[in-house]
Amino acid sequence: MRGHEVKTTMLGFLAETAIHCGAGRSSGIIDLPVAREAATDYPFIPGSGLKGALRDRARSQGRPDHDLEALFGVQSQAGKLLVSDARLLLLPVRSLAGAYRWVTCPLVLERYQRDLARCSLPLEAVQTLAVPPGSGSNGVPGALASEGAGTLYLEERELAVTGKCPPAWLEAMKRLVRHQQARERLEMQVAVVGNDEFAWFCRYSVPVQARNVLNKETKTSDNLWYEESLPSDTVLYTVIAARDEGSRSALAAMFPDGDPYLQIGGNETVGHGWVAVATRQGGGAS
Repeated sequence: MRGHEVKTTMLGFLAETAIHCGAGRSSGIIDLPVAREAATDYPFIPGSGLKGALRDRARSQGRPDHDLEALFGVQSQAGKLLVSDARLLLLPVRSLAGAYRWVTCPLVLERYQRDLARCSLPLEAVQTLAVPPGSGSNGVPGALASEGAGTLYLEERELAVTGKCPPAWLEAMKRLVRHQQARERLEMQVAVVGNDEFAWFCRYSVPVQARNVLNKETKTSDNLWYEESLPSDTVLYTVIAARDEGSRSALAAMFPDGDPYLQIGGNETVGHGWVAVATRQGGGAS
């Protein structure tokens, strides 16, 4: 970047509550949809909103204004921390067997591999996921899961399990999950589906909640709206580049072992937006 080396950090986010990072416009019957990528329709968290959440976190820890301006910038000058969008890695989807499955796809994992390389974080033995996970003998779309064979029922979709998710990928995904118990069950709950099936789940399995404002006197509805949000246990990640070692140390200090939580997006007063943060220090990128 501009001919000099920056230090990278990857932050993994495990949603503790629903997350609503809005698109700023309505979509069909949904008044407040989540932000989505234009090309893929995958939900994501814009870097601008994430940067604001990190700034609020640093302010709440008592950092002075001049430090905040140096780290996050002001209108006339860029900051030392370069915050990317938070990308979706694992989406919880309802399953006929068990509470849910953490669903991902080859395109999402390819992106994750490229981001790991950008952070100089190694990942080996992943070539088997460069193509979709095949299909069953009767033409049913395929999936990789812990069972290695059988049938998966996710929402109203039927998928044929054609193999197991490679251990290298499981280990790479676990490193973005803060809690040990969640990491331990990830292997049994991950399902790698085809890119088309994953896009369908992103469009139609994301929860939509009806919210209402009641008239104080009559208790009738004054304003009813429908709001989309990412469900609890969604896993996302972001890459943050630091222009010097001091700013990267400042980022690491925001999430001490005893307090790894960050609030992102809207609806904070109703408990939305809380994530548990896992930190991976990367190398340099030029």
